[in-house]
Amino acid sequence: MAEVKLDIIYEDNHCLCVVKPYNIPVNEDESLDMDLLNLCKTYLKETYNKPGNVYLGLVHRLDRPVGGAMVFAKTSKAASRLSEAMRQKKIKKEYIAILDGIPPREGILEDYLEKNQKTNTVHISTKDKGKYARLSYSILEIKDGKSLVSIHLDTGRPHQIRVQFASRGYPLVHDQRYHPNPTKGQIALWARCLTFKHPTKEEEIKVTCLPEKKGPFAQFESLWQK
Repeated sequence: MAEVKLDIIYEDNHCLCVVKPYNIPVNEDESLDMDLLNLCKTYLKETYNKPGNVYLGLVHRLDRPVGGAMVFAKTSKAASRLSEAMRQKKIKKEYIAILDGIPPREGILEDYLEKNQKTNTVHISTKDKGKYARLSYSILEIKDGKSLVSIHLDTGRPHQIRVQFASRGYPLVHDQRYHPNPTKGQIALWARCLTFKHPTKEEEIKVTCLPEKKGPFAQFESLWQK
């Protein structure tokens, strides 16, 4: 894998917010490819000349194909408080995605999702077998039969956005796993914004980032208009 340059959005003594590049794992997996957690640890070790193992708490995850904003905890206190905020759904997560098709202008999707551990796939299930999943969305722009949508996650289930839209006939563009007729290209899903209460100070932190202006998002000019 080519060398990955770390893109830092925000940093202080307790938090490190970075842009996760497409197609690298958040933490080490069976591929043994470079992962974001160890990339961040290396950055901290080299930047601050830290001896030994560097502490960095993993608070949440993104699917390997997906890129965008992530927050890591630089102290155990921050890790505990941010993890608790994540469990209590107090960390707001906004994604952008491109759907194949045009759904209603806005809506709320609610399902029970069940994961097959052997195939690493998720499907719509029943209340007794699945985990509750909820998101809200709104269309930002429509072009050539495709919809650019803003998505707010109320729950953070594996593959949630991809499965919930695909199950309704609006799969994500270039989704190789859940699109019935996928085309080659980078999956059109990006974590655009994270908003959370700072773990030690009475202030709100909001970090945003956009994908590079290429690939499936490039055709939607509204993304780059201020």
